[in-house]
Amino acid sequence: MLETFEKDRLSLDEINRYSRHLIVPQIGLQGQLKLKNSKVLVVGTGALGSPVLLYLAAAGVGTLGIIDFDKVEESNLQRQVIHNTNSINRSKVESAKEQINLINPNINIISIEDRLTSNNALEIIKEFDLVVDGTDNFPTRYLINDACVLLHKPFVYGAIFRFEGQVSVFNKNGGACYRCLFKEPPAPGKVQSCAEAGVLGVLPGIVGTIQANEAIKLILNIGENLDNRLLTLNALKMKFFEYKIEKNNECPVCSKNPSIKELIDYNLFCGIEDNIDDIIIDEIDLIELKTILKNEDLQIVDIRENIKEDEKLIKSSEQIDIKEILEDLSILNNQKKVVLVCTIGLKSKEAIIKLKKAGYSGKIYSLKGGITSLQNSIKE
Repeated sequence: MLETFEKDRLSLDEINRYSRHLIVPQIGLQGQLKLKNSKVLVVGTGALGSPVLLYLAAAGVGTLGIIDFDKVEESNLQRQVIHNTNSINRSKVESAKEQINLINPNINIISIEDRLTSNNALEIIKEFDLVVDGTDNFPTRYLINDACVLLHKPFVYGAIFRFEGQVSVFNKNGGACYRCLFKEPPAPGKVQSCAEAGVLGVLPGIVGTIQANEAIKLILNIGENLDNRLLTLNALKMKFFEYKIEKNNECPVCSKNPSIKELIDYNLFCGIEDNIDDIIIDEIDLIELKTILKNEDLQIVDIRENIKEDEKLIKSSEQIDIKEILEDLSILNNQKKVVLVCTIGLKSKEAIIKLKKAGYSGKIYSLKGGITSLQNSIKE
């Protein structure tokens, strides 16, 4: 196995494995050696990170860094194809590493089971040639961007939402960076996450493979990258559009006179409080709810918007907008157990976070699986 990792040659096994690359004039032996000697960090092993990691591993990128702090959930499997049913409740990093090793045992994997933060980003990213963004939140995107600008590293950006995707290459040879395109983050709650809005399962596969393609071209220095360009995709209409990105000469991080010269607090910059992870959210499933309803008087609050009376599946539930509750916490009965109900159990958990931050101290639960769990039980 030692010969496999020699930097200046390919083993017989590798020649076999990468034979279709070796006969492509723009790649060939020298290109494959470039791939072998490259180091790519993929931030996030979820929807976008899955196809990126699978294809970079198959292509022979010699060192793959993977960083994620999360565990695999069943709801991930509709789009996060690097994981499988046996991965549920396992570390995403370990699950991804196992799959990468099955695809290509000839590469080095640096697995980091942690969050990428202002405290560790520079130390981690400096060891790699480029970064591929597989995240789904604005603080981490701005963090990756600023760290890459400070370290003079390119990064391949990707984003997905329902049927729409975006890809670009930022900071290539001092080109436009993420802040040149998005100077300020959207207000908290303005843009829904995939968990809130949903996403077509195959969309990250399309966007992620484009990201992998851009990363490979960067390594090989071939073709035309998406630097200073934003490629957008509407999968519902199957249309691609391209927009030019102008480098901002007054960009706070990549201009000649930047105001940001070190990493900042990105949660604060994006208006997100750091202590959200410390808030405990109690959930109750349908069976528990039915059992408690027989013995206790609950206050069940349906926080879905614009629901008609005949769409209520729990007769005793009240329909109240979460904004109304936040304006007047006394709407919730402190003397009873309160159960919040939404469509699939995500907005109710978010509502509990907001309520606890607003000072609500009563016993409150989120219905696990939301109204969807009730609909399924009726069908059964």
